Amino acid sequence: MRQSLLKLLPAHVQASTRLLEALTHRSAGSRHNERLEYLGDSVLNFIIAEHLYRHLPQASEGDLSRLRASLVNKDALALIARDYGLGEVIHLGQGELKSGGFRRDSILADTLEAIIGAVYLETDFASAQQFVIRLYANRLANLPSAESLKDPKTRLQEYLQEKGFPVPQYELQDITGKPHEQHFRALCLIHSHDLKAIGEGSSRRKAEQAAAAQILEKLQAQTQVYSN
Repeated sequence: MRQSLLKLLPAHVQASTRLLEALTHRSAGSRHNERLEYLGDSVLNFIIAEHLYRHLPQASEGDLSRLRASLVNKDALALIARDYGLGEVIHLGQGELKSGGFRRDSILADTLEAIIGAVYLETDFASAQQFVIRLYANRLANLPSAESLKDPKTRLQEYLQEKGFPVPQYELQDITGKPHEQHFRALCLIHSHDLKAIGEGSSRRKAEQAAAAQILEKLQAQTQVYSN
């Protein structure tokens, strides 16, 4: 592990068998990190939730939930893991090594959660909390706005409701591809503005989000035209 992450870990955790377990993927042996990942996920969620609750007293429940999700989701965890070079020290089976498992977001994220679980078990909640807050220091100091975290479907619906217009309608157009590689196309209709757009994605939700994003761009363009 890079020195920067080692410094964040309590001294006796660094030499513990629990840390070795946290770094071991299931492909590398029977004593792997899945149980620690389960525990670490819960510990992480609570620590981040409490921190946001205490430091953002004016934020709504919805805003707090979106901020927490942006910090603890797989993509965020994988980025943190990469920052500390975690992929270099994860113990993987030969198959996962050959397929580049040390670069895979899910493996990086799960391992980081397992490390948090290991710190909690080897020390106590206060120490785990200190570890997580230090791990997230830069991100907690530079939180995105809650508005920017809203997905396109939510922003589009809120925009229309604020103006007194009916909510959007979504229609699934088609699904192509093999069962494990499906591709979706969805239509978003705004009858009040005579607007429609088709979005595509690897799930129905993503396709609808893509269509909603296009409609938002069209509405913003209309607004600019009228304001000029």
